[in-house]
Amino acid sequence: MKAAPQAQLRLIDLQELDSSLDRLAHRRRTLPELAEIERAEGRLTELRDAIVTAETEVGDLQREQKKAEQDVDQVRTRADRDQKRLDSGQVTSAKDLGSLQTEIESLQRRQSDLEEVVLEIMERTEAAETRVTELRTERTSAQQELENLTGRRDVAQREIDDEAGTTATARTAVAKDVPDDLLALYEKLRAQFGGVGAAKLFRGACQGCHLALNNADLNRIRAAAEDEVVRCEECRRVLVRTPESGL
Repeated sequence: MKAAPQAQLRLIDLQELDSSLDRLAHRRRTLPELAEIERAEGRLTELRDAIVTAETEVGDLQREQKKAEQDVDQVRTRADRDQKRLDSGQVTSAKDLGSLQTEIESLQRRQSDLEEVVLEIMERTEAAETRVTELRTERTSAQQELENLTGRRDVAQREIDDEAGTTATARTAVAKDVPDDLLALYEKLRAQFGGVGAAKLFRGACQGCHLALNNADLNRIRAAAEDEVVRCEECRRVLVRTPESGL
């Protein structure tokens, strides 16, 4: 393949711009804010799930408390009814009086036990409601943190995109100075070799694979015409000759 020496030099300019674009793309993919956002989103999801669980617990406890209070009311009502019968004097049999008194005492003990249950449930409900409040407060903080991180990410991405846009414009201009066949070869090699399709020959070494060329290869390149496109025998990238090539 033939290409004017100046066109081959422009290939190095193109490579530098492409490498810059690759670095910018890598920076965009690996912004520290992205990992922080992922962590914050995960924490927010955990908090939302925890709130649902805590709210469900509060609802269950409230229903449990309502049921216990109803049980207390039922026992109290029955005890009050029996007490009124006892106080009315309508029950005259000693045996019936004894049975009624025993039942009243049993109901009073039962009422006391149920009231203890209600108090215990109330304490648990209060603790669960406090937990819901704490989780909601933490969720608000997590949401604010996520918004801040998202804002920082957006600013960083815009800066990178602006720089990439300027670099891409410069690349377009440089690519016009490279012949189509040489450009196609360069693009093919870039795809094959990690984004580097062309490199300088600097002091006898390929700057693509960073290996020194042997004397036979150097003599071959010395003998090549200036417009001949030469390639590294080790990495097969296009080698661009400059005054510092060591030839």
